[in-house]
Amino acid sequence: MMASLLNSSVFLFILSLYFSVSRATLSSILEVTPGSEDFISCIESNSNNFTSDSQLIFTPVNASFLPIWQVAVQNTRFLKPSTPKPSVIVTPMNETLIQTALYCAKKHGYEIRIRSGGHDFEALSYTADVPFVMIDFTNMRSIDVDVANSTVWVQAGATLGELYYAISQKTNTLYFPGGVCPTVGVGGYIGGGGYGNLLRKYGLAADNALDVRFMDVNGNILNRKMMGEDLFWAIRGGGASSFGIVLAWKLRLVPVPEKVTVFLLNKTLEEGVTEIFYKYQYIASTFDRNLHIRTQVFSEYIGNSTMKTIRILFEGIYQGPSDTLLLVLDENFPELGVRKEICEEMTSVQSTLVFWGLPSSTPIEILTNRSAITKLNFKGKSDYVRTPIPITGLRKIWSKVMENDESGLLMINPFGGRMNDYSETAIPYPHRVGVLLQVFKSVYFDGQTSDTTPTSLSRLAWLQSLEELLTPYVSKHPREAYFNYNDLELGVGNANYEEASVWGERYWKRDNFKKLIRIKAKVDPHNFFRHPQSIPVFSSPLSSFK
Repeated sequence: MMASLLNSSVFLFILSLYFSVSRATLSSILEVTPGSEDFISCIESNSNNFTSDSQLIFTPVNASFLPIWQVAVQNTRFLKPSTPKPSVIVTPMNETLIQTALYCAKKHGYEIRIRSGGHDFEALSYTADVPFVMIDFTNMRSIDVDVANSTVWVQAGATLGELYYAISQKTNTLYFPGGVCPTVGVGGYIGGGGYGNLLRKYGLAADNALDVRFMDVNGNILNRKMMGEDLFWAIRGGGASSFGIVLAWKLRLVPVPEKVTVFLLNKTLEEGVTEIFYKYQYIASTFDRNLHIRTQVFSEYIGNSTMKTIRILFEGIYQGPSDTLLLVLDENFPELGVRKEICEEMTSVQSTLVFWGLPSSTPIEILTNRSAITKLNFKGKSDYVRTPIPITGLRKIWSKVMENDESGLLMINPFGGRMNDYSETAIPYPHRVGVLLQVFKSVYFDGQTSDTTPTSLSRLAWLQSLEELLTPYVSKHPREAYFNYNDLELGVGNANYEEASVWGERYWKRDNFKKLIRIKAKVDPHNFFRHPQSIPVFSSPLSSFK
């Protein structure tokens, strides 16, 4: 595999400068870090080069421990002293150290958490209420783009931004159908499905995963052929960390034009946005597959008055020139009023910048600069809409949004197109045929010292009231939710199928959830890889549950 964008040795040098990496001897670690001696001693006993490996292992005594843990906490809601932290952080540069860490964690009773980018909505990749070892893939980020075969091998620690940048350095006519947040880690993202602006043309990120390097609970390194199709099915959308450790993905690159067209257009209540959005629900999922229009719903004050309005931002991307886009919109959605002067033609990598809120002129190197991308402080939830919401329902939603103190956001993506070509059992991600819209609802805690201040609690209560208001208008039996937007408020019970189904069927639906449970029982029968919403293992056979 080709060298990473950031040469690993250079990265470690920089890391040592910024974090003052401790090069403590084993004896000094044992002296000041009670509780992790057994794990460290095990690593020493089983390492071929402990002097080197020890520089990649951090305990709370190390000055660099907290900065390393903090640097990839993407949701700053969890950057507080009360958040449980690892007993040990391992930042491997090779697969051998991961095998050793896995062996030692199992031997000495530690759980493992696996962090590639740190975007876990509930911090499950870097927190736990039990002693745990965190494997942080920050040093395993190599990307090998093969333009001739339209594929790329990506190590688990690489981010989407680094992937897009690497592709753009080789070609402007291939891209990967992933999301628009540059700091999302590839390893976990594909494990949960992964969607983006190309989903209507090319499906999910996981639909375009071709192969994998994967470590099972016994430390064996497997590829797709070696693991078999059942396990390969499970780790593409079923939460790969329930089954083992993704080391790298082989991904399909898809053809894109040299230039795509992007437009951004705001509409308010006073400009008839309710009727425009009502039509949007019917047609956004049936457009030409080259067109994707995301919407964001905000409330804001009108000028300097005390009156509020709703503003909806329509963000469109078309896989082709602006003239063709305008023909499509004039035929299907003239009410939106898109004009040529608000259309901008740009490369696919530039469009990623724009959808993340940056100007298209921003140097694309920013995609490789993790510290340059703003972190967020929020609580989020997801829903799927299968039947258009009536005008009366939209007005109720707008009223609820206007009750918020401008900390709330609805982000809505249309489905249809290529998504309708897959059955809901093609991979564990089931939200396919019939889904019109995916809705992401969130509140932000900007200006608050924590998520427990009176203002923060009021915002969380508002989010819950919005959740209740939406109930008649979103999917039912089950009320579907997106696993990559994990939400512990859906439930965490896993003593039996009845408990686990409360949240598991919302993420995967019944048939997929049961299949995931059967596969889990085969590949990790003692449930070593676990967290509050991991695929469970039951003492009774699954066949005993209805």
